[in-house]
Parts: sequence; structure tokens; C-alpha cells
Amino acid sequence: MTGRRLTDNKIIVLDFGGQGNYLVARRVRALKVYAEIYSGQTSLQRILKAKPLGVILVGQPPSFDESREKLVQDLLKTKLPVLALGEWPISVVGDEHHEQICKLRGLPNDDSRAECTEFQSFIYEMCQAEPTWTMNAFADHCISEIKAKVQDAPVICGLSGGVDSTVAAALVQKAVGSQLHTIFVDNGLMRKNEVREVKENFAPLFGENFRTVDAGERFLKLLQGVIDPEEKRKIIGHEFIRTFEREARRVGSSKYLVQGTVYPDVVESGQEEGALVKSHHNVGGLPDDMELGLIEPLRWLFKEEVREVGELLDLPKHLVWRQPFPGPGLAVRIIGEVNESRLAILRDADFILRDGVREAGLAEKIWQYFAVLTDVRTVGVQESKRAYGYTVGIRAVNSRDGMVADWAKIPFDVLERISHRIMAEVQGVNRVVYDISSKPPATIEWE
Repeated sequence: MTGRRLTDNKIIVLDFGGQGNYLVARRVRALKVYAEIYSGQTSLQRILKAKPLGVILVGQPPSFDESREKLVQDLLKTKLPVLALGEWPISVVGDEHHEQICKLRGLPNDDSRAECTEFQSFIYEMCQAEPTWTMNAFADHCISEIKAKVQDAPVICGLSGGVDSTVAAALVQKAVGSQLHTIFVDNGLMRKNEVREVKENFAPLFGENFRTVDAGERFLKLLQGVIDPEEKRKIIGHEFIRTFEREARRVGSSKYLVQGTVYPDVVESGQEEGALVKSHHNVGGLPDDMELGLIEPLRWLFKEEVREVGELLDLPKHLVWRQPFPGPGLAVRIIGEVNESRLAILRDADFILRDGVREAGLAEKIWQYFAVLTDVRTVGVQESKRAYGYTVGIRAVNSRDGMVADWAKIPFDVLERISHRIMAEVQGVNRVVYDISSKPPATIEWE
């Protein structure tokens, strides 16, 4: 890969709405070719500047406006290979570009041999793409780039304990060794026993260069009275950076901060030509005047690619396959204001849920599961008296990368046991509901 960026051998997925953009991008990457998702509102100039080998058109809104139709028609004039997925009107894609354009009715999948053959033909023959996108190549390329950028400077890494930050830290450690200082910020928003577990997991991996910062009081004070989820994420992201800046000064001449930002974080935050879904704290919550330069080695990876890199780096299996946990922690699993009393309720309810799933032998069969403390209070009966308590939501989904997810079909008897325990053991809760919505149109987290 000398002389070229690994991402230069690129296909652009142009998103015109619908649910297929991530599926298509992942399908291209499965063929070992790099793919990026751009909004259907992207300018032709921006697309051409990226120098793609080809473009895939995905989805179609109910009304295809003139500006988007013009973009497609101008794109066809460039002679770039184009693949149109879905029902595209002749007026948009035309028939005169038969040597340049390929059309498929549905999304390519492993169950349709004809579709897969045409899809591969487009990638390899029409676009002349090469199968260079492998996680081995990515890791080698990434390590070389980090070494060249950092040289002999110390680097700090914000380590949350999740898969993304763990793999990012391991990659950077591979590049710079003892120059890496990993910092776990206890923001007061962690799950029950999680601070202890993070210390036990990561102290052996990073040795004396791993440290914990107790910042819970500061975070909770900043969140006091805040109920808007976007504002919560931005406050938390901002304070994380300020905390890391303080720690960087203690380290000495550190100029760089490592974050476990992944591609879905970037796209959902409305960055890199994506449409805003929610501002991830590590993207949309960054202050404009931050002192540290960012190193985000996983910025272009989907979740399953991150896990593959983790396995290549020989990280422990329980860390690589740990279920996702949001960077803002329980703050985005509490609907409304975050305070100590509501955190205590959610911690206990979430612990009971996770314990019940584990006891039922389902812990490794469900991609992600957690409890949510809603702002809904309902009438109930507890200890033969009228009670006005909180409603706890249970959320469990199966997914590959978190961008598309189906609700998990947990057996009713398991849900019943978990529900009874939560209402019996957690003071202030008198109702439990199970979320059976998939993503999209819902998101996995409630906020």
C-alpha cells in the first residue's frame, strides 16, 4: 500500500433514502473493496473529488426532486460506472447508458446467486476494483500511519471499556508501545459494578500506563436539569474532552487523543456527507477549541470489522465480543433528567435484566440488551397500597453492526421472571414493558 491510501480503491454508495445504504456498503466491503456512504444531496464536485471507481445508487424517496434527478443525470455524463438498486424511473437513469449503468431490482444478498453475480461483475469488471480491503491490510496500514504521525510523542487514549475504544487502544499500543497512556473516565454514568470490571480488565493489558479518573460529580452537575438528549450528548462529549485535556497536561507533552470513533458514529452524526440521526458524543459533542489532535484509527470501520481487528490483535474474546454500550452511558438510557436517584433505579433494573438473560443461557445469543428508565409514571399496587411508580423498558436486539437491528424474541417465561424481579426488588418501579420495534424506523437506544 506504499504511496496510496488504503481507502483509495473506493466505491461510493449514494443514499437516496430507504433502508439499504448500510447493507450495500457492507456488501461491497465483504467483497474486499472499500465503500463509503454519501447523501443523495451531495454535490457532484464532492463525489468526483473523492475519486471513486464507481457509484451505487440506493433507494428512492417518494418524490424524486429535480435537484437529485439532475445529480444522477450529471453523474452519468462523467462516464463513471453506476449501479442502480431499486425501481429507478427511466427518466432518471435512462437506457442510453447501457455500457455504463447496471440495474438490479433489489439489494444484493447471499441467497440470490444471480444478483450476487451481477453485483460482483459491477464491482470487479465495470469498476475494475481490486480486493484490497482486508482487516490485515487495514491494521498494517493504520499502524504505519500512526507511527509516522506520532513519532516519539506521548499519546493519551480515552478508554471506555467498550469494544471500539479497546480495539483503538490496542492498535495504537501496537504502533507506539509505552508512549500510550490509557485513561478511563468514571463519569458517574456507568452500569452497576462496571467501574470495578473495567479496572480488572484493562490494568493487566496496559499496566502502569492505565489510570482511572473519578469525574462523576462534575458530569452530574453539568447534566442537572437537562432533558434534551442531543444536549446531553454534547455536554458529555464536551466534558470528556476537557477531562482528557487536563490529563494530557499531567502526562507532559502529549498532543494526541485516541478515540474509538467508528463509521456509524460519523454517518449518524451528520458528518462526511451523512444525514443527522443523533449527535454521537465523540463526534457532534466535540468542542471547537479542543487542544488535542485526534487519532481515530477505526473511523472508517463498521462494528463487525472492528471486532475482526480486535481478534487479529489477539485481544481477549470477552472484550472483543462485549455488547455495545453508549459512550454517554446511562444518561441516554434515562428519559428526562439524570440524577443520582434515577441512576440508582436504572442500575438495579439493568443489573436484574442482565442477570436474568445470563441465567436463561441467552447472554451470547442476543447482540445487545439493556433497561431504560422512562419518564412515564403509572398507578400500581405495591404492598397492598396505591403506588405511583416508574415504567422500565426492556430493549433487546440482534444485529451485525448496529445500523440495522431486529428485536430479539426472548421467551415469555424469561421476560416474566425478569419483570417480576424488577418490580419486586427495585424501589419506585411498578411497571415493565418490552420494546418490540426494529431499526429502522426505531433506533437501538431510546435517546
